[in-house]
Amino acid sequence: MTLDELKIYHKDALERISYLEEFLNVRKKRQEKAEVELKMSASDFWDSREKSQATVALLSQCKNILEPFDVVQRKVTDFTALAELAEESNDAEMLKEAEQTWKTLSGELDKLELVSFLSGKFDRSNAFFTIHAGAGGTESCDWANVLLRMYRRWFERRGFKDEIVEMQPGDEAGIKSVTLRVTGDFIYGNLKAERGVHRLVRISPFDSNARRHTSFASVEAFPEIEEDIEITIDEKDLRVDTYRASGCGGQHVNKTDSAIRLTHLPSGVVVSCQIERSQHKNRATAMKMLQARLYELEEEKRRRAAEALSGEKADMAWGSQIRSYVLHPYQMVKDLRTNIETSNTQGVLDGDLDMFVEAWLKQGGKGRK
Repeated sequence: MTLDELKIYHKDALERISYLEEFLNVRKKRQEKAEVELKMSASDFWDSREKSQATVALLSQCKNILEPFDVVQRKVTDFTALAELAEESNDAEMLKEAEQTWKTLSGELDKLELVSFLSGKFDRSNAFFTIHAGAGGTESCDWANVLLRMYRRWFERRGFKDEIVEMQPGDEAGIKSVTLRVTGDFIYGNLKAERGVHRLVRISPFDSNARRHTSFASVEAFPEIEEDIEITIDEKDLRVDTYRASGCGGQHVNKTDSAIRLTHLPSGVVVSCQIERSQHKNRATAMKMLQARLYELEEEKRRRAAEALSGEKADMAWGSQIRSYVLHPYQMVKDLRTNIETSNTQGVLDGDLDMFVEAWLKQGGKGRK
């Protein structure tokens, strides 16, 4: 590394950390964190379970932004000091140290800058995340269950929180469908990368002849919208069904018709919620999900109309296949949009998805809204 190169890298580091500080609203996050910590110090803080959980979640979101930023900012400060000393002394060993430091720091800035690709209207929002088993009976239901485990592992790695809103078990094994509410910073922006059809090729554990089977499952994500949106739902357009929850949730949930299913008749959109013991709370959550789904449908119509006018063809149509997971006759997971692939299939199924999500974000997230 020459002195001129060092000056360029030094300037680059300062500009990038300054941009990130502004984009991530670091000052506002610090203020929010201080306010939350003050609330949590109150003697009656834990009296209301719902309010305390929401406050703790907000603190976690602030930390998820501030802690990585502070680490990188300190390293930029250290690099600045090293660069200034190297410029003054023009010492070859110090220049070599600065070069190695810059390589590490540049990679960490790259990783932190990934969030700058998450600039969509709802990219910072929490999300509802749904997995549906495709045709294929038990095979596809089991594959949907494998995907559920994979994504929950990934959420855990990323510090996201999730809870099951509604689940339909398979007839023999696995699940027919599941909807989760996922919370944290930039959840929807990340989960958009996973929407589409996921294909599995493996030797079936349910086939006594050990034949190879192909299974499909689809993944959907839509934002949890807190603000007012231009979606009006007329009660007369809704069919409301109540039923008993089919999963965990305590004796009350399983013995009363607390679960809610809403069908929006004009669009055919169906949403369900069974997480709460209260039918009223389940209905409120289901309405929020329905609003978000209808908003997404409207946005999709606008996007397709714009593409038709400009002559563009969507590369990532709703429900298209996005990734193949091959476990036999060889080991390979390949994303068909970015061509990112790995032979570490077990790592991927254990939640190592960052390489796929990051590649999709860096290429501009085709199909993003």
